[in-house]
Amino acid sequence: MRFFSDNAARVHPSVFAAMAAADSLDTAYDGDRWSRSLDARLGELFEREVRVLWVPTGTAANCLALAALCPPYGGVICHRDAHIQNDEGGAPEFYTHGAKLMLADGPGAKLDPAGVAKVADAIADDVHRVQPHAVSITNATEYGRVYTPAEVAAIGELCRARGWRFHMDGARFANAMATTGAAPAEMTWRAGVDALSFGFVKNGGMSAEALVFFDPDLAAATLRRRKRAGLLLSKGRYLAAQILAMLEDDLWLANGRAANAAATTLAEAAGDRLIHPVEANELFLRATPDEAARLRAQGFDFYDWATGEVRFVTAWDSASEDIDRFAAAIRQL
Repeated sequence: MRFFSDNAARVHPSVFAAMAAADSLDTAYDGDRWSRSLDARLGELFEREVRVLWVPTGTAANCLALAALCPPYGGVICHRDAHIQNDEGGAPEFYTHGAKLMLADGPGAKLDPAGVAKVADAIADDVHRVQPHAVSITNATEYGRVYTPAEVAAIGELCRARGWRFHMDGARFANAMATTGAAPAEMTWRAGVDALSFGFVKNGGMSAEALVFFDPDLAAATLRRRKRAGLLLSKGRYLAAQILAMLEDDLWLANGRAANAAATTLAEAAGDRLIHPVEANELFLRATPDEAARLRAQGFDFYDWATGEVRFVTAWDSASEDIDRFAAAIRQL
């Protein structure tokens, strides 16, 4: 009974079916009809013209976005617990050719304008100091917290006032949207976001993420960066087909809701063991090593986060019987 990561979740049957349907002769790379339809399809979802690039990993989506938004001599303000800081293996610096990550604080790995401004205002405006050029936030965050559209817009307003670009790491964008019930446009470009890493792999996809540029001009150089990085797959239609399948009938959103509902059931069982409010599909609980061992002995798989803390992640395919058994086991601790 795996609650280690939604990266380990099954591929949704509709995604497999879409890939099989795309298994026919067509133009290579991103010239096929599936890839060429992404701009229009995502444009419908976000209610404006967009430019969409498929990529095989979230790391690629995040780092190609940052390379488009920040020059090599600039800096990107992010939370010190952000995925791009702690879990990308130096890829942001690699893809941007040296841009600096500037670390800010905030509860639940969330940023706010005051915290971002505090980092920027401490930097002297001279040639000896790296200057901020962009802000990156994660929604839902690394601790399962969710930004509301108003919170995103407040940071977006700060970015516009200072001439910065704004990126959203949406590896769990579906979970965030399921929680807020907001329109995708309200959470992104209307709130000032320039580029979104729209995650599908954690949510029922197999090997496809969408890098969405709300300023289409930003995509031109990114097409070349994607090729230079070895990420222009010759059979890109299989990635595009996955994304289109997830968008059909809002499957991406339904899967996000399912994962969130499973997490809510576990949160109710956890009670005062919870370290952070559960707003998406991640739970962080207080548990001694002995208690963690007792759960594992019953067949539950999860991540040791820090001393006395464990993390559980639910997914679109978390079985209800597994959730009920896990909830009962948590209550018995």
